Amino acid sequence: MKTTVIWIGALVIGAILGLLGLGWLDEVMNFVATVYTRLFQLLAVPTIVLAVITTFATFGSKGSGRIFGHTLTYTLLTTIAAAAVGAILYVLIAPSNLPAGTALECCGAAAAQGPDVTYSDHLLSIIPNNIVKPFLEGNVLSLLLLAFAIGIGLSKLPESENKAVVVKGLLGLQELLFLLIRGLIWTLPLGIVAFSAQLSAQVSAGVVADSIGKYVLVVLGGNVIQFFVVLPLFLLSRGLNPVHVLGRMMPAVLMALFTKSSAATLPVTMDTAENRLGVKKNIARFVLPICTTINMNGCAAFILVTSLFVMQNGGTPLTISTILLWILISVISAVGNAGVPMGCYFLTLSLMSGIGAPVAILGVILPIYTIIDMVETAENVWSDSCVTAIVDHDL
Repeated sequence: MKTTVIWIGALVIGAILGLLGLGWLDEVMNFVATVYTRLFQLLAVPTIVLAVITTFATFGSKGSGRIFGHTLTYTLLTTIAAAAVGAILYVLIAPSNLPAGTALECCGAAAAQGPDVTYSDHLLSIIPNNIVKPFLEGNVLSLLLLAFAIGIGLSKLPESENKAVVVKGLLGLQELLFLLIRGLIWTLPLGIVAFSAQLSAQVSAGVVADSIGKYVLVVLGGNVIQFFVVLPLFLLSRGLNPVHVLGRMMPAVLMALFTKSSAATLPVTMDTAENRLGVKKNIARFVLPICTTINMNGCAAFILVTSLFVMQNGGTPLTISTILLWILISVISAVGNAGVPMGCYFLTLSLMSGIGAPVAILGVILPIYTIIDMVETAENVWSDSCVTAIVDHDL
């Protein structure tokens, strides 16, 4: 409770500082926010790798396979639910098309934002051909493949002094990593002040002034329903108290809100799940890194709603079969999306480029994506927390 109060106080102070409109202060806050984001991203990669390797090596692939099965099941269920909620809201609210000239004005804005990558290229990029490259690029899926291989390999090795030394060394590195994480979390109120000031300055400068109404209502409304209705229903169905779980996981959810990166938030999410929610270490350290990679509720909803909106503006009739097909595509696309800022945006851009839709529409969305990305990431981490709590309860 004390931590939550301090974090909320830092949030308020940051918002006030951002509204002052002082150029030098905004620069300082941007610098501090960037420092914190980089530090958490620095810790995220080794956190993911060591968590998966040590879990497999310590508990073996048989038990981990059972945990993975439960994790995958609840991940798919929550992600499909998020996309379905977005589809229903889109049909009910029915955003209208943008004026014809609006997209053309932003034509270069979105198109220049990301590389044109096909799905075969994306799949090939997951298969590492260099053990160092995935670490340098922060390629989470490649790192998970390496971690699974090393962890399973260690679990299959016969018990020996050499194996014990390697496992103990990895566990020691993990303990050191968590010590660094706890130290960073201790200083985090300063980071929250900076993140909050950064956002407040952007809003007061008019970043969200030209919002596109009904589209934003569908995206944010779907996230709110998923956050406060759908995910709590999943918890209730397993006999868990949603208020208790959210209260315990609030530091991680708030951190996700400001970093806009579920991967960068992972160290906080794991620490919070273990020490505040009481999830068993072997569950938290195995489920959360996987969820960070594949459990993207907010991303699935964004891909679906944005794709429908772009296709509609491009003249594609949105039939029931089209919407159902894109629910499937959005769920598959969201699984494995990089948990980094604007990951969903670039993924949607690639999808729309692939089908020849007017990607210039994404240039209109770009100015308000900061707000959308914040809410989505908080929802993703909340969903990760729910899945972890449910798996811990079931097993």
